Amino acid sequence: MRGRRAALSRLAFSFGLVALILWWIDAAGAVARLRQAEGGWLLLAALLLTVQTVLMALRWRLTAAQLGLAIPRRRAVGEYYLAQAVNMTLPGGVLGDAARAVRSRAEAGFGTAALAVMIERLAGQAAMFAVATAGFGLALLRPGGIGWPAGTGAILLAAVALAILLPLLARRLPVSATFARAVRTALLARAVWPRQAALALVVVALNLAACARATGTRLGPEAATTLVPLVLTAMLVPVSVAGWGWREGAAALLFPLAGATAAAGVAASLAFGAIALAASLPGLLWPVLSGWIERDLPQRETGR
Repeated sequence: MRGRRAALSRLAFSFGLVALILWWIDAAGAVARLRQAEGGWLLLAALLLTVQTVLMALRWRLTAAQLGLAIPRRRAVGEYYLAQAVNMTLPGGVLGDAARAVRSRAEAGFGTAALAVMIERLAGQAAMFAVATAGFGLALLRPGGIGWPAGTGAILLAAVALAILLPLLARRLPVSATFARAVRTALLARAVWPRQAALALVVVALNLAACARATGTRLGPEAATTLVPLVLTAMLVPVSVAGWGWREGAAALLFPLAGATAAAGVAASLAFGAIALAASLPGLLWPVLSGWIERDLPQRETGR
């Protein structure tokens, strides 16, 4: 009962925050932008997010394999789709990932399965942070069309310093030693890090492109690599459903820095959220499809 009440509260909070933002920016402008959105851009964004999901599934499979957990390619894609669908429709944004760990625990145990999921998600966030940091660094060294507020450089340096210090401080915790070894094995081993880096960077590029082009709003490379990561990072705030509300608020505040309107930012964010939700929905079919596959495989083996 308490869990249901919390879920309803987060859902109400997300919708209420979106409504408040639309009222604040003048909803008519955002609605007009959505009506002007070209079907081609929307389809392209959906395609980019679909490819992104497949690549993230392969990244998870590679991470798990490094930790001794073998996941067939088809199952990895199906389970990742299901996790995406759950994360996009239920409060919290991590229930799908938790279920992914539970459903893949059979071969190597829950601890290894959970580590594979956490490290795979960590790789994605680290890549997003790296791209954003590089974008901010280039933007501050070679000012372009974005009017950065005073003190942006200091904030960037503090964020980088914090990102470096946190792993060093975490080493003092007993539990972190196991996690650190798993990270080195799954992400940083000589035989695997080029593939991990390539997958992570391509996934980030697809995500940024899908958000930046969701309604056809033209954002240059500087805005795409700095503002869009901040908009997407706002989705990580847990008091919402799939980042709704926080993402739109961040877009309303940040898009004007690149010369776009707040309405254009909110419209792009709403379109991105709707496309991401639609692109994840096929994952809800995976439990049914996986049941068919598991029932069919013994019959095939018997036929042989």
